[in-house]
Amino acid sequence: MLFCVASALFYVRGLRHAREKGSSPGFWRSTAFLIGLGSIYAFLQTHLDYLSQHMFWIHRLQHLVLHHTGPFLIALAAPLETMALGTPYWIRHRLFVPLFHNPLVLRLYRFVQNPIVAPLLFTGLIGFWLIPSIHFKAMLSLQRYDVMNWSMVIDGLLFWWLVVGPEKHTGIRKPLGYGLRMIILWAIMLPQIAIGAYIALSNTILYTSYSVCGRAWPIAPMTDQNIGGLITWIPAAMMSAVGALVVLRRWRNDRTSEQSSHTQTDPLVS
Repeated sequence: MLFCVASALFYVRGLRHAREKGSSPGFWRSTAFLIGLGSIYAFLQTHLDYLSQHMFWIHRLQHLVLHHTGPFLIALAAPLETMALGTPYWIRHRLFVPLFHNPLVLRLYRFVQNPIVAPLLFTGLIGFWLIPSIHFKAMLSLQRYDVMNWSMVIDGLLFWWLVVGPEKHTGIRKPLGYGLRMIILWAIMLPQIAIGAYIALSNTILYTSYSVCGRAWPIAPMTDQNIGGLITWIPAAMMSAVGALVVLRRWRNDRTSEQSSHTQTDPLVS
């Protein structure tokens, strides 16, 4: 709750300062950030979190939001500059600046944002938490459950920031080429399809913790599992297609800008 509320307050405060300077991020970017952050809050701090602990298909919907749609919208909004404007001076310079300039943090960030490591970590976490024995222990332990959800949120933010985040050079790493981003999006889609299809088409109950704790609604265990598998299979994998559309649009816009720039500077044309 502290993470979500503080992020929202810093962003709204930053929006006010940005508008005073005439550099507002715009309606759609602001809306994307607030919807993304609000969806994460909803699945961690409302009754939806309770339902996620007692229905497998809602749990998969929860992770779809925590790992995919919520972080995707936040990365698309590129909110860091706006949030920096709204962060109190003492917090920014005593906490965030030393943290982001720490050599260990920088090395760790470069490692997890490596174009080979990032997709492996993204799909690996999905598969790890869906191993039946691991999933059983996570759902019956509050500490493991919190670690599971936090890992999905943090990894989702890192991954989508790498793929659809802002194009500016950060000094930490250079933006990936558009072709490489398309390959990464394709690479994460196939394992998700395989995992979701295996769960949805399985003839045995893989996740028994929901029977142990009791389901929130009277639904057959196999039906619950089948729906959860379909959520992992189709909408989660379709996020790769949505991301690819964003990357293709930026790729086209950049090529159009380059061609326009060359035309204006070409002496034969002028």
